[in-house]
Amino acid sequence: MTTPSTLNCDLLVVGAGPAGLAASITAAGLGASTVLLDEQPAAGGQIYRAITTTPVKDRKVLGADYWRGESLVGAFLQSGAQYVPGATVWAVSRMTTAAPAQGYEVAYSVDGGARLLNARHIILATGAQERPFPIPGWTLPGVLTAGAAQILLKSAGVVPGRHTILAGSGPLLYLLAWQYLNAGVELDALLDTTPPGRLGKALPHAWDFLRSPYLAKGLKLVREVKARLGVTAGVTGLEAVGDGRLREVRYAVRGGRQRSLPTDQLILHQGVMPNVNLAQAMGAELQWNDRLKYWEPKVDEWGAATVDGLSIAGDGAGIAGAVAAEHRGRLAALDAARRLGKLDLAARNEKSRPQRRELARATRGRDFLDVLYQPADDFRLPRGDTIVCRCEEVTAAQVRDTVKLGCTGPNQMKSFLRCGMGPCQGRFCSVTVTELIAQERGVGPEEVGHYRLRFPTKPLTLGELAALPQTEASKQAVVRIAKGT
Repeated sequence: MTTPSTLNCDLLVVGAGPAGLAASITAAGLGASTVLLDEQPAAGGQIYRAITTTPVKDRKVLGADYWRGESLVGAFLQSGAQYVPGATVWAVSRMTTAAPAQGYEVAYSVDGGARLLNARHIILATGAQERPFPIPGWTLPGVLTAGAAQILLKSAGVVPGRHTILAGSGPLLYLLAWQYLNAGVELDALLDTTPPGRLGKALPHAWDFLRSPYLAKGLKLVREVKARLGVTAGVTGLEAVGDGRLREVRYAVRGGRQRSLPTDQLILHQGVMPNVNLAQAMGAELQWNDRLKYWEPKVDEWGAATVDGLSIAGDGAGIAGAVAAEHRGRLAALDAARRLGKLDLAARNEKSRPQRRELARATRGRDFLDVLYQPADDFRLPRGDTIVCRCEEVTAAQVRDTVKLGCTGPNQMKSFLRCGMGPCQGRFCSVTVTELIAQERGVGPEEVGHYRLRFPTKPLTLGELAALPQTEASKQAVVRIAKGT
């Protein structure tokens, strides 16, 4: 589509997953001029990825929960919100005007060219990202995450060949196995790393789970996978082994018995965590979620962050699933519309009531799942030569040794090891580095803290910068970006 070099809008939404789509539909329906920027070529986010273009036409393969996204994407495309796919947001700054509360200036790139957008309010719906699974050999060719495997399946209909093993814990691992089995893929094994005794810890939350929408679907999913595929429970000591590429998987089972399986592909998963980089770079305050072991933005019941004019919706504000993300997106949009003068406080509260009811239903039972599938310490806190920072090839032993030299936090760690200074800016190593430092120091992750991020949050070329419209505002924006402010 043709996109002007500079856009002006009431509301900018970043991310076209369930939360971003729902927020855009709601805001546009209330009369707010709304622009949605998304990195992907088609709307849907990760959960509904490629839903309008997927080559997987047999609906039984991906399941009803995936195809639920058709109606949401269709409603968005008819909402009147302006949609810019393939757009990467890499910098956000306060507009420099004399009048207060004039909103934000946003820099983003499309097709290698940079553009600017002016927005009075921003809703970040950046979704979730896969939690790191730092085991020996996880950087070998042939090892990938469940999220990457789902991208291949949904976007291109690509499935594994012979000798594929799934390993880890959590509902997504079983969902991927179920989808592969529906597609006729032969899997060698599923190695479940959920620690023994977790069910007992989760039982105090069982009443809500028994009344939740997860129970029936979850039992059916696990039962079908176990009936069609060998599942090994209580797996520890997982290791990917190979010379130049993956050749086998080694692991231990209860009693410490060592086993190995030859394989060509290992798919790893141990949950997801909020994608907070853009929120963090904008100055939003983060807090440590000790149950789920990740950083999440501090937001109120409407998704409003600690930065004026910024809201965060969906899994980007805390993991709760696709249906909950929709309702949180609508709530954030209602509050943004109130702040933009499109409806008053009473109208906002009235319109929010059905969303609150549905959100409560969608999140009922989450506590049970969160406790049951909290990643095991052994798979979050690596040792030895296991790679922690993939960009800079920093090992767990290097991180631990640097703490012994007096390094107290991840930002100091950058000076010692460049850890977190690669192209991903710590997206994939942040929680691991924080927890390793905390463990070595004998303190909590909150005391250790997290990386400080600077714009640009994504790599860009000098050519992209040169393509910015040549206005005084754009020149000032480049200076601010260069200074990291």
